[in-house]
Amino acid sequence: MKKLLLIALLFTASYAINAQIETPQPSPFSKVEQKVGLTDVTIEYSRPGVKGRKIFGGLEQYGKVWRTGANKNTMITFSDDVVISGQTVKAGSYAIFTLVNENSWEVMFYNDTNNWGTPQKWDDSKVVATAKAEVIEIPFSIETLMIDINNIKNDAATLDIAWDNAYVSIPFTVPTDKTVSDAIAKTMNGPAASDYYAAAVYYLESGKDIKQAKTWMDKAMAMTPEPAFWQLRQQSLVYAKSGDKKEAVKVAKQSLELAEKAGNEAYVKMNKESLKEWGAM
Repeated sequence: MKKLLLIALLFTASYAINAQIETPQPSPFSKVEQKVGLTDVTIEYSRPGVKGRKIFGGLEQYGKVWRTGANKNTMITFSDDVVISGQTVKAGSYAIFTLVNENSWEVMFYNDTNNWGTPQKWDDSKVVATAKAEVIEIPFSIETLMIDINNIKNDAATLDIAWDNAYVSIPFTVPTDKTVSDAIAKTMNGPAASDYYAAAVYYLESGKDIKQAKTWMDKAMAMTPEPAFWQLRQQSLVYAKSGDKKEAVKVAKQSLELAEKAGNEAYVKMNKESLKEWGAM
């Protein structure tokens, strides 16, 4: 009995050692990362080979949906909203499925990426965009499936798929112009009240130029219709540090009143302590 147990343990140990051996995958995983304008595009897919087989019209039958790769469904991720064939595709991750025909493909972007291969039950409502692409026959065979981003411009690129002697290209656009234009408009309009306020508080707490902090704080408050008690508290501290105790007291009293109305005991206490320090209580 002990001998049989020893043999079993040796067999188990041998199997565990063998299980650690890593071998190449028949369809190796690939990841493509490309920036188009200001948009990050990532493709994750497995790359099957031709291996002497007839691919389109054979392994991948015409009129059938193909996973556009091997193993887990091919996935594309956009960091911004993009437009594909006139259809807006929201930022996020999508599975790519392809309805294969002899002269054209319908490339579909599917919002459920948790499939191994094609979904067991296809749901048209999950297709966020479909692009019809002409199949271009290339005069040589590409052994391993290739998916890439090419023809890159500031606001556009193409999703290219090539395998065996077939090639398709799907154009898409990205919102580079809107993103840049919005940033330009914001910059040209000058800093927001929150920017001035944050800069003033930073200068106050860091012991930097208090006159500059006061200028920024005044701009922030002028741009804020109804300053909150915590904002007024910081403004009073800036005034006090700049030597303007009169204005510091005035603003601290406003902060105290609003803090009492809000029931914020911490700010009530801090304002009272400051007013006492400044000789106003």
